[in-house]
Amino acid sequence: MSGAAPTLLLCSETDDLSGLCGEFERAAARACPGLRVRCWTPDTATTELQSVVAIAGWFVPLGLPARLPRLRLLASIGAGVEHLLRDPDLPPDVPVTRIVDPAQARGMAEYVLWAALHFHRDLDRVLAQQTRREWRMPAQRPASAYRVGIMGLGAMGAEVARTLAAHGFDVHGWARRPAALDCVTTWAGPEAMRPFLAGLDMVVSLLPLTPETRGLCNADWFAALKPGAVFVNCGRGEQLVVPALVDALRSGHLRAAVLDVFEHEPLPADDPLWTEPAVVITPHMASSASAEVIAGQIVENTARALARRALLHAVDRLRGY
Repeated sequence: MSGAAPTLLLCSETDDLSGLCGEFERAAARACPGLRVRCWTPDTATTELQSVVAIAGWFVPLGLPARLPRLRLLASIGAGVEHLLRDPDLPPDVPVTRIVDPAQARGMAEYVLWAALHFHRDLDRVLAQQTRREWRMPAQRPASAYRVGIMGLGAMGAEVARTLAAHGFDVHGWARRPAALDCVTTWAGPEAMRPFLAGLDMVVSLLPLTPETRGLCNADWFAALKPGAVFVNCGRGEQLVVPALVDALRSGHLRAAVLDVFEHEPLPADDPLWTEPAVVITPHMASSASAEVIAGQIVENTARALARRALLHAVDRLRGY
């Protein structure tokens, strides 16, 4: 089996990736001739797995990478990698990569801009008035009077911050390490989190899931926000302590929340969040990379891994991104 053609395995326990096969095969024909593309199923034979040199995955079965003797690459099909790094038996010498797509960053900026406009222009209150047949014009304020905070200033967060600033919003950004962006006030480090939060009208999480960010948005964190603030989560569901969010909403301390990501997806039909009146739920739709970009980057990295060349968008496992 050692002489078998190298195989790239599309693999997920939670999503059907078969629709990506054609795009990966076209990318392989261009950038890595001889690379086979296969879709994993629970019935995939052990002998078939022996030729796997790369996994393109989302929630790969725990322990599977450790069973692949020729594995050279573990590639996320999205921007996040926590779903891969959760495997305690991940071989330490196998590099992990993620997808970086400028179009995905622009899509995220559109989503966050929508949320900022929705609450800045009081459309949540206007929609509530409509159910009561009330005609009451909200006061119109300049965007510069509405302060939006972005947590996470990587490629995606920076694009979101620049887009909001270009529309006139008062934009503040927080990151673990110092960052500089035109027209954006930046904050850095854990000690800056509370002063960063204090003056915000809206706070948006675009942080990756790491040990430091898991459960970050808890009761103390919400208490640091000024009364009437809005919370938008486009990062990861595990960053949010849901009971703390519900308490902040029901007490009136928090005006509203827009949630695009959840610890368990799809969000179960019986989850109480569906009926919280001040919560807007969207189905992990804020933004996604195109199939062409996903396949192109992962096949390119597979070719690089086989040639022992530097990889695109490699992840620092200790940092989690």
